[in-house]
Amino acid sequence: MRAATLSYTAAMSAIDTPQWRSSASASSSAGPSTLAWALGLAGLLPFLAGAALQWFTPPGWCMLAASALLTYGAVIVSFLGGIHWGLAMRAGPPPSARLIWGVVPSLLGWLGVLLDSPWGQALLVLSLLACYVVDRVSYRALGLSAWLRLRALLTAVASLSVAIGGVAYWRL
Repeated sequence: MRAATLSYTAAMSAIDTPQWRSSASASSSAGPSTLAWALGLAGLLPFLAGAALQWFTPPGWCMLAASALLTYGAVIVSFLGGIHWGLAMRAGPPPSARLIWGVVPSLLGWLGVLLDSPWGQALLVLSLLACYVVDRVSYRALGLSAWLRLRALLTAVASLSVAIGGVAYWRL
């Protein structure tokens, strides 16, 4: 166990190089870095692939693609909720509303996976949009408005991909 802890610590120390620290210590109003944009856009690939595969594969594969898209979307919605826990822990006692909201997207994503396609996909679209609406209010209040352009693009593409995937279900 100690070796694993040392390995983890060494790995995290390697990430904390001066170039990483300088971008992390930049003003929160500076907005997302090029790396944040690249990672965000890369995170859209499973959404786009899932929607395309639901339309252009045989029915058996279509259901697998729908399940993969729904599961990935639930993970992303959960991640979006987790951001609020991180924001809540920044200073002082965390606001109850932020902590509660931080859990809600995870529960919605889980329910979406249980509902399965296409109802789960409909719930996932609504969850992605709800996360964006809450983030618009929260980010502005916290001086993070510069991140909203990236959030809007990611939400639009992810939501549209899940919706398009959900519509593909009805063609079977």
